[in-house]
Amino acid sequence: MTTLSEEKKRDLEAAAFRRLIDHLRARTDVQNIDMMNLAGFCRNCLSNWYRDAAEAEGIALSKEESREIVYGMPYAEWREKYQTEASAEQKAAFEANRPEES
Repeated sequence: MTTLSEEKKRDLEAAAFRRLIDHLRARTDVQNIDMMNLAGFCRNCLSNWYRDAAEAEGIALSKEESREIVYGMPYAEWREKYQTEASAEQKAAFEANRPEES
């Protein structure tokens, strides 16, 4: 396996994260509840992790600011444009697999 410096690993991880964000912005048809039910995380989780990382570096970032970074627009605007009502089946699956609060 290729040995990477910490700086190069960070650069590659950042590039992969940017590509993931671009992909999720393009796939507005994929609902957060579907992501949660299948993968255990969603766009909101990513924005929370981003905010946590900022706070660990002493950078104040609001929930709304971190969501706008992930969604590419204000969260309320994304919800209005793209979010659909979750079905009873989706809600039941979410409740059955709800992640534990940490």
